[in-house]
Order: sequence, then C-alpha cells, then structure tokens
Amino acid sequence: MKPKNATLDDVARHAGVSYQTVSRVLNRSRNVAPATRLKVEQSISALNYVPNRMAQQLAGKSSATLGLVTTSLGFHAPSQIAAAIKIHAQQAGYNVLIAMVNEDLPDGLQAAVNELQAQRVDGIIINLPLDGPQAEALSANNGDMACLFLDVPPDAGVFYVMFNPDDGTRESVDHLFLQGHRQFALLSGPMASVSARLRLQSWQRALQERGLTAAVIGQGDWTAQSGYLRTLEMRHQCAHFTAILVGNDQMSLGVISALQQQNVAVPAQVSVIGYDDTRDSAFFLPALTTVSQDFNQLGQEAVTRLVSMLGNPAQPHSASVMLPTHLVVRHSTAAPIKGADLHHIADSLQQIVTALRGI
Repeated sequence: MKPKNATLDDVARHAGVSYQTVSRVLNRSRNVAPATRLKVEQSISALNYVPNRMAQQLAGKSSATLGLVTTSLGFHAPSQIAAAIKIHAQQAGYNVLIAMVNEDLPDGLQAAVNELQAQRVDGIIINLPLDGPQAEALSANNGDMACLFLDVPPDAGVFYVMFNPDDGTRESVDHLFLQGHRQFALLSGPMASVSARLRLQSWQRALQERGLTAAVIGQGDWTAQSGYLRTLEMRHQCAHFTAILVGNDQMSLGVISALQQQNVAVPAQVSVIGYDDTRDSAFFLPALTTVSQDFNQLGQEAVTRLVSMLGNPAQPHSASVMLPTHLVVRHSTAAPIKGADLHHIADSLQQIVTALRGI
C-alpha cells in the first residue's frame, strides 16, 4: 500500500509547534525564531513533506518559484548559468522553471514570459541577448512581474546583472602584446548578441590603445563548427596572423581543430585565447587560455538580487551590477616564433610547387 503523503498538520505535530508556525516557515516569514525555524525545517526533511504549490497559488500566496528564460542549453555557458541559478535559488528556498527561446525574438520571448507567468512564478531571470529598447519594452509590458536581465547593454534602463567584458579582453590583448604578437585575428559571436558586440568592441579598443588594428575579423555563431569554418576562411584571407581572440570557448575548439588540420601549431605558430572559461576548456589540447566568467557568482548575484527585488519592487536600476572578468593563462598562448614570416613564405612556395606540378 502506498504510504500517505505527509501533511502540514503532520509536520506541526512532529516539530511540536502550531499549524500557523509551520505555515510561516514555509512562507519565509521573518516572525519565526531561528531555533523554531530550524526545528520545523528538520521535521519537513524527516517527513519528506512537499508543499502543495497549487493550493498556495490559489490562496494568493507566493509560489516560491522563479522563472528563467534562456537561450539554448546546448551551449556550455547558458547551461552552466542555468545550473548556478537553480542551485542558488534552491538555497534561497525557490524552485526554478525554465523556458528556452531559440528564435523569433521578441515574439518567442514574450510567449516564454507568458508561459512562466501562467505558472505563477514570483520573478523572472532573462538570459537572452536583448538591445536596450527590447529589454525596456519587455519590462514595461510586464510591469507586474519582477524581471532581471543577464545580457543587455550596460546603459539599458532595466535591472541587470552581467559581466564586464573590458577586464578580460584588455588582459587578453595585453598578454599577447607583451609576448610579442602584433598580427591579431578576431572571431566574434553573432552580431545579434549584445555580449558578442561588446566583446568585439572591447578587443578593438584594446588594440587601438596599443596602436594596432585587427588583421582580419570573422563572425561565428558560438558553435565549434562555426569556429572551424571561420578560421579556414580567415586563414585564406590573411594567413600571417599569429594570434586569434575568440568570442567563446566552443568556437575556440573549432579554431584549434582548423589550425591543426592545416599543420599550424598551437601555440608555436598561432596563439588562441577563448572566452567563458567553461569546464571543458582546461582539457582542450592544448589547454585553452581563456577569459574567465564566474558563472556561479552570476547565478548567486542574479538570485539574490531578484529575491531582494521581490521585496522592494521600486528598487532603482542603479542597483544593477557588472561582475569582473579575468584572463586564465594556460597552454594555448606563447611568444610568436622567430621566422614566422618564413613559414608563410614556405607555405606560399609549397603552393607554387603544387601548382607547377599540375602544369
């Protein structure tokens, strides 16, 4: 016979407190002594009590649920961000419902927000690339719902937590410049992405500060395949660059593969710097030098600030925060070898010999 689910009355009897006290603990009321709260939480755990969220919602109470609207979790960075948000939300006493949006912005985004609102979430975290006006319109059109954004321009008039690209990108350029690199390739993410544009602009500013411009610029779509294909194209356009800055780690994997297929040694002939510091990047061959974004910190800040916002809906946008980024140096960067131009000449001569053989 299936055991009966524990009720709120069962928890109250087990903890030796009133029904109302258990209810206050479940609703995160501050009017509960710490010792009493701990006793109730231990009873909830011991009895495996599961609150009836539907009943709570029908009673007009908080659902203790946050929504997350995100781009595809097939990419490493969004999936790690989602995991961090779920962990910290759980620690704060909240569940997380996830809605993914791949195409059709802004219609798909509003549909995802509507879906989460229909499930009575208390607030929504939005991890999608949105321009300022898009984010502001979404926030205005859903004024009764607390929204926090993770991928918007810094001057957007919305509540956000995001990474500052300038720290890591400047460190990347400085690191390569001090190693002796002067010929840089840039491989950005799609220009529809706010983060991709900010990283590209930051690279270009850092190069200009050194009196340099990029030898060649490519644009991928965040996938390893696009990194591979764009690298082949850029090598065809400009074969003499000695360093490439890449918009994310997944594209960097494709970059390294393309270079190695062309017998270009990494980092001896071309240095590669990625972006994100995803868990796999330390196990690339060679281990990837990359800009680190602390996804755990992002998840913690996003949850903490959104929960705080729920208690203070009028919280100003100045409470938004830019988190730091920094360079993690591994084995995919090195000083350019002397005679790199000779390698370029040798490649050209080999192509001439091959052409002559065909005559």
